[in-house]
Amino acid sequence: MQKAIIEKAKQLLADGTVNRVIGWKKGEFAYDSTPAVFESAEELENEFVYDDFTASNVSKYLIKESAKEGKVLVFLKPCDTYSFNQLVKEHRINRENVYVVGIECWGKADIEKIKARGISGIKSITNNEGTLTIETIYGTESIPTYEVMAERCLSCKSKKHVAYDELMGEEGEVIDSNRFDMVAQLENMTSEERYNFWRDQLSKCIRCNACRNVCPACTCEKCIFDNDNSGVANKAPADSFEENMFHIIRAFHVAGRCTDCGECSRVCPQNIPLHLLNRKFIKDINELYGEYQAGEDTESRGPLTAYTEDDCEPSVVHERGVE
Repeated sequence: MQKAIIEKAKQLLADGTVNRVIGWKKGEFAYDSTPAVFESAEELENEFVYDDFTASNVSKYLIKESAKEGKVLVFLKPCDTYSFNQLVKEHRINRENVYVVGIECWGKADIEKIKARGISGIKSITNNEGTLTIETIYGTESIPTYEVMAERCLSCKSKKHVAYDELMGEEGEVIDSNRFDMVAQLENMTSEERYNFWRDQLSKCIRCNACRNVCPACTCEKCIFDNDNSGVANKAPADSFEENMFHIIRAFHVAGRCTDCGECSRVCPQNIPLHLLNRKFIKDINELYGEYQAGEDTESRGPLTAYTEDDCEPSVVHERGVE
């Protein structure tokens, strides 16, 4: 599909529909790709890539790009379109300056799962009808793609695009996902077990801010953790309270707005399952206010920003029985 995407981008550049393109470019390694802006056919031919490792959600980059002159072309995977819609709803993206092409995605591979099999010295990785062929300096390895698929893709909520101007490939469906299974497991723990679980996970945090920087829902012009006068400016945590506070504040900040794209966990160098905090909030919102999917459209108001007479009372929340 990479070739078709490049040809589509070149066509839209050539006919003047857009004057730049947001996609992914090759990195230092075969599994290393990063979001990038392309302004010429030559750049697209030499650097553009779309493969099993182009997992980055590029919707957040449209905040700045859509504020510039001219129209920008962006290729969005199904999960990315939810973040895109949410940002449009929050008036963070100028929709008129964006041309969206929806592209198929049936899951991305997790390089950490590949390395966990003892595979190193990787030179190239290709997908041959569902099997990854990995060329290394030691020889060739083959792995079924589904065996090393990213966790967020294994619990994907939808293969359906909710926003696009043009669609490449077949449209998928909303999936009956198992994404709340782990949240339910955490809820079934005792309070002490849950506390120990999160203390163990959050104690790994090195405050690199990768989760905040990549999150499409974190778009404040000035983050409180960048404010030197706040008392909580970015720094190494001095105690367990500060370790917890950063992530809890962030989870509350995106509650009702998180589209569950999983970028926070994907970029965490410590492999903290940060998405579980957000999924807990999503699960609670669904149970207390009715089913709601952030980013599903650009018109509806989120349950935490609208009031109805059917809203649950604080006593209802308390009586739900969190030990």
